[in-house]
Amino acid sequence: MSLTWIDILIMCTYVVAIISIGFYLSKRASKNIGNYFLGGNKIKWYFLGLSNASGMFDISGTMWTVAILFVYGLKSAWIPWLWPVWNQVFVMIFLAIWMRRSNVMTGAEWILTRVGGKVGRYSHIIVICFAVISVIVFMAYVFEGIGKFAVQIFPWDLTADIGFLTLTSANSYALIIIGVTTLYTLKGGMFSVVAADVFQFAIMTVSCLIIGYIGFTSITGDQIAAATPHGWDNLFFGWNLNLDWNGLMPALNNKIATDGFDLFGPLVMLMIFKGMFASLAGPVPSYDMQRILSTRKPSDAAKMSGFTILVLYAPRYLMVAGLAALSIVYLSPELAGMGSNVDFETILPMAIAKFVPTGLKGLLLAGLLAAFMGTLAAFVNSAPAYIVNDLYKKYINPNAKPKTYVRYSYLASVILVVVGVIFGFYAKSLNSLTLWITSSLYGGYAAANVLKWIWWRFNGYGYFWGMLAGLCSSTIKLVFFPEIADIYIFPAILLFSFAGCIAGTLLTKADPDEVLINFYKNVRPWGFWKPVHDKVVAQDPAFEGNKDFKRDVVNVITGIVWQMSLVVLPIYFVIHNYTAAWITLSVTIVSMIILKFNWYDKLKNADRGYESVN
Repeated sequence: MSLTWIDILIMCTYVVAIISIGFYLSKRASKNIGNYFLGGNKIKWYFLGLSNASGMFDISGTMWTVAILFVYGLKSAWIPWLWPVWNQVFVMIFLAIWMRRSNVMTGAEWILTRVGGKVGRYSHIIVICFAVISVIVFMAYVFEGIGKFAVQIFPWDLTADIGFLTLTSANSYALIIIGVTTLYTLKGGMFSVVAADVFQFAIMTVSCLIIGYIGFTSITGDQIAAATPHGWDNLFFGWNLNLDWNGLMPALNNKIATDGFDLFGPLVMLMIFKGMFASLAGPVPSYDMQRILSTRKPSDAAKMSGFTILVLYAPRYLMVAGLAALSIVYLSPELAGMGSNVDFETILPMAIAKFVPTGLKGLLLAGLLAAFMGTLAAFVNSAPAYIVNDLYKKYINPNAKPKTYVRYSYLASVILVVVGVIFGFYAKSLNSLTLWITSSLYGGYAAANVLKWIWWRFNGYGYFWGMLAGLCSSTIKLVFFPEIADIYIFPAILLFSFAGCIAGTLLTKADPDEVLINFYKNVRPWGFWKPVHDKVVAQDPAFEGNKDFKRDVVNVITGIVWQMSLVVLPIYFVIHNYTAAWITLSVTIVSMIILKFNWYDKLKNADRGYESVN
């Protein structure tokens, strides 16, 4: 890629600004681990929402999303449900409220409010293990993504031989960018991460508008139709995918078969099945949960999650649609000429190199670097809390000085980054990492973390054995059965984990009444809690349980429709399908009106009885 001095100056200015933010805020962050990891619960919910959106707007995911839109067309809007992307809706409607009422710092600390007795320690440790494993895998994921991206955009060859290891140019770029990100994150903690994320998100939004405009004005609907197979522009599907790229780009048929997406109907049904469990389980112990726990009160946690959806999807998919459409029309001959050697995950940087003009290229590249750095910073800041707060402080040195915990947080961050990078050297592709994370690893998480919310009898033994069964089965799949598509193995992993939950629960005593009563009174979940509810009412006749189940179900369905409309709306406009675009816009407006009256206006009740520890 040809970069002018203007492009390089813009990117260098951005890097200097981000590092400066970290150092400027380092004094506030270093006071104690509450400030370092949660910003002292003093950060406004809309800033946290922008920060959360910045963390989700990762460059690796964007490269993958551009690739699947290129290959699968409008049906690609369903594929991110593998995560599932609509779990944010569940969080927004009720889970953020339930979680924030705990007044804890981490997901591992949270589980101790739900399970009691000696086994609580084992549940606590298994959450820490899951958090650390998932963060290391995500580190590998972002390492692979930023390397592929950087080698396409920067003109310098940074190949190096350091004796026992030969670094490719992609490896070297990834190490440099990760090093810079880790530096500003270590210095400024949560204050630095959020401040940088807000700045980064502004850059990303401008970049998205620019590339969306370029895509919209540079292609026509007829050009898209001529370069894509029949059904590419259709959101809806049957049992089979029915996308035939023969005559256009035959290599894409091989990719579809390799991905295991030929039977698209069963795939989507599995994603919905998985999504219901994974979404109800709540956010995994990572940056999303950290943002929830950083808010000032439960209603702010819900607002933050909803704001994340509002600001993230339309701008992101405007960029994705613009780059994918430009690539389909103008890069297809070049990609077809590569035959089976084409790497569709590099379409994004190739499109930037070819279609974005000087000056704007520097801004766009700075925006994409911001996306990567925001995601990595979120992980670097959130993950060490599980090691320092939940292991070192709780079990090793509970009376250390506040700054001691902060210093150990620095060390834990560096260790996790190094281990994640090592794993990144052995990653096969973004797609393989994405599918394993979303299907296998999260499959082992779902069962135990659904039951913890809705079933009073579920105890610490059930949680421990369910989580352990899930982690073991997902690891066995990765090591011994890598050829099986991860989404199709999800039901087996879920069943194995669920069996561990039930066996561990029913073969042991229920958790102490005190633990269950305190949890139920504080969190007020709906579900199968009648025996505990009766005991609470016996102590406090004025207590009212959660009667919002039906309203929450309606709002979740509405929220999923709203989020999906924000995804496909910019795609329809960029490919000039105005009829579908106006219908989708109408759906967006109607769903937002429903949510305004049936969700947002009711949030004042979320803080009832809540008492902050700050």
